[in-house]
Amino acid sequence: MSNTTPSMRRRTLLAAAAASALARPAIAQSAPIELKVSHFLPPNHTFQKLMLEWSAELEKATGGKLTLKLYPAAQLGPPPRQFDLARNGVADIAIGLTGSTPGRYPVTEIVSEAYVTPKAGDSSALMSRRLTELAPEYLNAEYPGMKLLWAMVTSPLKFHTTKVAIHGPEDFKGLRIRYAGEQFAEQLKALGAVPLAVPPPETQDALAKGIVDGATFPYEGAQSFDIGTVVKHSLEPGISTATFACVMNPKRFDTLPAEMQALIAQGSGSAMAERFGAGLDAAEKAGRDYMIAKGVEISTLSPEALAKIKALVSPLLETRLVALEKDGKPARKFLAAYAA
Repeated sequence: MSNTTPSMRRRTLLAAAAASALARPAIAQSAPIELKVSHFLPPNHTFQKLMLEWSAELEKATGGKLTLKLYPAAQLGPPPRQFDLARNGVADIAIGLTGSTPGRYPVTEIVSEAYVTPKAGDSSALMSRRLTELAPEYLNAEYPGMKLLWAMVTSPLKFHTTKVAIHGPEDFKGLRIRYAGEQFAEQLKALGAVPLAVPPPETQDALAKGIVDGATFPYEGAQSFDIGTVVKHSLEPGISTATFACVMNPKRFDTLPAEMQALIAQGSGSAMAERFGAGLDAAEKAGRDYMIAKGVEISTLSPEALAKIKALVSPLLETRLVALEKDGKPARKFLAAYAA
């Protein structure tokens, strides 16, 4: 006959249950976590699709314990506020356009000067990976209060116009063109155009109403905002790229179980940057096909015309480098590393 009492047996069972619980992975014990992700692009954009894919991967890896809740189309705030949403904890993760807040990310923005690309090519996959690889040494300090997960670089932005087909620098004179950041405004001024700031979702309407004569977008952006329905001409090659960054609130990251932190770290960095860039490359091709299907005429600059345009905008890069170096920024060293 056993000498154990019912009370002793209950204590033994409770101890065994506690030991079993401690032996299970921490993720299995944790309550489900949903991270809020903000961006200003439409739900049909590549970033939205790829973030949904990442959410599904995180959910599978954690047995449903970690998911992403996406807020596209500036639901949580306009384009210039995306980084602050993550910094202030309104969102846990955000994708922002660095050019929407001129001067806050000065070294990052070197990439958006005219015709600045790595020697190896101007695919988004290559440029995004390279920029993210350089982030620990050159860029992380520009994002205080944020954890930089990865950076993305678009294909060079093309000019899309409603009436005038551009064949050389003389055709820019007086054109009112929507731009995506102060650097693009400077480039437009150098070409003799009139830059007008128009939020991306309002660009189609501004073009249709004649408020602007043209807009700068990569083809994937032109398709996302459906401007192929209102423009008649596009110009190749593109002039300069736009840079995006995916950032996370570091305090929110620190609250996650170690296993979840590891999953986010594994899914971040240069590999994810290249993945997002490859998505942009595929969308760029699809966007070009979309423009053609809408009847948009695509023109290519002659070597002579391209050389003239480069001569007009190239001083802007040197001016930026001089100013940044004077401010103690490693501008030329970063540019050499990025363009190598």
